[in-house]
Amino acid sequence: MVHAPHAQGVRTPGFRRLTGAWATSLVGDGVRTVALPLYTAISTRSPLAASAVAVATALPWLLVALPAGVLVDRWPPRRVVAVAHVFRAVVTALLAAAVFADRAGVALLCAFAFLLTGAETFADTASQVLLVELAGPEDLERANGRFVTVETVGMDLVGPLAASALFWWQPAACFALDALTFVVAAYFVFRLPVVRPDRPPRARLRTQLAEGVGFLFRSSELRVLVIAVAVTAVCASAVNAMFALYAITELDLPPSTVPWLVVVISLGALAGARISPLLAARLGVGRVMVGALVLLGGAFALYGAVPLLGAALVAVLLFGAAAAGWNVLSATRRQRLTPTPLMGRVTSAYRVLAWGLSPVGAAVAGPLAATTSLGVVYLVAGAVTATTALVLARPLMRT
Repeated sequence: MVHAPHAQGVRTPGFRRLTGAWATSLVGDGVRTVALPLYTAISTRSPLAASAVAVATALPWLLVALPAGVLVDRWPPRRVVAVAHVFRAVVTALLAAAVFADRAGVALLCAFAFLLTGAETFADTASQVLLVELAGPEDLERANGRFVTVETVGMDLVGPLAASALFWWQPAACFALDALTFVVAAYFVFRLPVVRPDRPPRARLRTQLAEGVGFLFRSSELRVLVIAVAVTAVCASAVNAMFALYAITELDLPPSTVPWLVVVISLGALAGARISPLLAARLGVGRVMVGALVLLGGAFALYGAVPLLGAALVAVLLFGAAAAGWNVLSATRRQRLTPTPLMGRVTSAYRVLAWGLSPVGAAVAGPLAATTSLGVVYLVAGAVTATTALVLARPLMRT
């Protein structure tokens, strides 16, 4: 229930401004998501360094996200997102300066990655509250579909293309552009309507934290989602940690062409975000979710088993379609199952359990690749993802 009246729906000015904030910040994220591992791979040529930066990027979801969720449930969500964007603008500008001065060693890259994701845990959780309140219950599927579409276009299409254009001119320019996008996104957020969702009674941090985690574990439907997302997040983190290095060393691609693989992923994701709600309406949400995970596992395995450009293009196209389909449907299910006063805490607890384990995948990927091969990382990730889908098929379809 919202105490300050404002129009709800994906066609309202408020939701359009929220979409504008997503679009601009996600373009910058897309630039950094390509530029940071690519800069690490080129400057170190080390699987262990690539793994370390990937771990630092994911670790805040384990260490910061839970208290962030409690604080988001206490604070105005618009203010939280705006402050997080301003903070990330400053940190990314400092990263650009370090890269330009050629002083960005592995330790410094890890530190910047940790700070940026730490702020993201606040921004992302508060954005979920804004999405639910500005879209309204009737438009949740469309709102999540639009978010995944904007995320795909910004983070996986426009951002990587910009990274490809800027990186070989000056790597620091990639991070400078990222900083600028956060400034623009903060402007959009400051123009959002004031949203005051129901707030929980003030209590101790530990008590409120326990309420969110407790609700998550008491709900059998949410428990199934958490297990599925946690396992696939570990596998995806392992895959992502080695992505740039695999493309350069196994596919023999010039580093400047690596962002184009991410563009192909985005094209698949655009299709997946659009088609998955239609398939869910016809076949059932659970069946489509299970099918998306099986497809994702098969795509991982194909990418690692056949180090040829044609097979890689098919595989990454399927990466995007399967991941986007799963994300749209699982996010909508989680939001519908979560009461508004618990939205921040349940969202953060869900992501701690789902994404907080992703550093495990990134940490394992480097040593596994060093002792076997890069392709084995993808084969193992594919087998685990597909097996998880089959094991959880019945409860996913039942919920």
